[in-house]
Amino acid sequence: MTQDASPWLLLIHQLPPHPAYFRVKVWRQLQGLGAVALKNSVYALPLSEETREDFQWMVRQIAAGGGEANVVEAYFTDGLTDGDLRERFRQARDEDYAKLQEEIQAVLKGIPKHPAAAQKAEAEVQLAKFRKRFAELQAIDFFEAGGAAEVRTQLGRLEAQIAPKPPAAEGGPAWRLDDLQGRTWVTRKGLHVDRIACAWLIRRFIDPEARFRFVEPKTTQVKKGELRFDMFEGEFTHDGDWCSFETLVHRLGLEDPALHALGEVIHDVDLKDAKFKRPEASGFDRAILGVALLHAKDEARLEAGSGVLDAFYAAFRKAKA
Repeated sequence: MTQDASPWLLLIHQLPPHPAYFRVKVWRQLQGLGAVALKNSVYALPLSEETREDFQWMVRQIAAGGGEANVVEAYFTDGLTDGDLRERFRQARDEDYAKLQEEIQAVLKGIPKHPAAAQKAEAEVQLAKFRKRFAELQAIDFFEAGGAAEVRTQLGRLEAQIAPKPPAAEGGPAWRLDDLQGRTWVTRKGLHVDRIACAWLIRRFIDPEARFRFVEPKTTQVKKGELRFDMFEGEFTHDGDWCSFETLVHRLGLEDPALHALGEVIHDVDLKDAKFKRPEASGFDRAILGVALLHAKDEARLEAGSGVLDAFYAAFRKAKA
C-alpha cells in the first residue's frame, strides 16, 4: 500500500434471482448513491460517514429482499489504482451531465427569441426540474467531473432566455464592498479552480479577514449573514456564461485589467469552452491540479493556490503596465 493510498468502501452483495424488479430496484438505488461498479456484485464509494450510512442502508434493503450484503473498508494495492477509480467516478458523472445538458439544449432550442407567457411558464418549470437534477448530481460528484461546468453554463443560458437581464456590469455593481465585510463565505468542499480563485479574490480584494466554510455539495442552507459562492443557488455563482470568479469581478465593479485577464484564464480552465483562448490556461490548469494533488484539506489548497494566483496576477499587472 502506498503512503498516499485512499480508503474506499465496497458493497459486496448477492441478490436472489427472483423477483427481477428487485434487482432493478437495487441497481437504481446504487446509481442514485453515485456508486461505481467494480464487478456485477461489487460497488465502490469514497469513504466518508455519509457514504458509510448509504451503504449500510443498502445492506438493510438487500437483506429485506432476501439477499446478502457486506460493507468493507479497503485499500487498493495492486491492479486498479486510486486514480483509475476516481476517473471511473468522473466518467460516470460526466455521462449523467451530458444527458442533462442534451435535455437543456433541447428546451433552449424550442424557446423563441420573445417567448409568450405560456412558453415562459413551461420553460420555468423545466428549469426548476433541471436545477433539481443538477443539485442531485453534484451531491454524488465526488471528484469534480468536468461536465458540471458546462451544465452550469447551459442553465444560465436557459434562465437568461426566459428572463433576459443586462449584465450587472452595465447597471453598476449589485453589491457594495462595505456590505461584504466581516462575512463568512460558504462553498463546496474539495476546492478547485473556480472556488480557489474566488476565495483568493475575496481575501485579496474584498475582505482580508474573510472567513470560509466548506460544506457538502448538497448543502443549501446557510446561517444569517453568510454568502455562498460557486454553488447551487449561491449569491455569487455561474451567471450566463460567466464562471463564478467572473461573476464576482463584474458584480462588484472591480475595474482592474489584470483581474479581467485572470478571469479569462479561469473561465477557459473552468468552463473548458476556449472562449478566450488564453495561452496561459494550460499552465494555470496544471499548477492548480498540482495544488489539489498535494493538499487534501481545503484551507491548505486555498493557501497554496493563492500563491499561484498571486504570481499570475502580478504577471498580468506587469504586462498591462
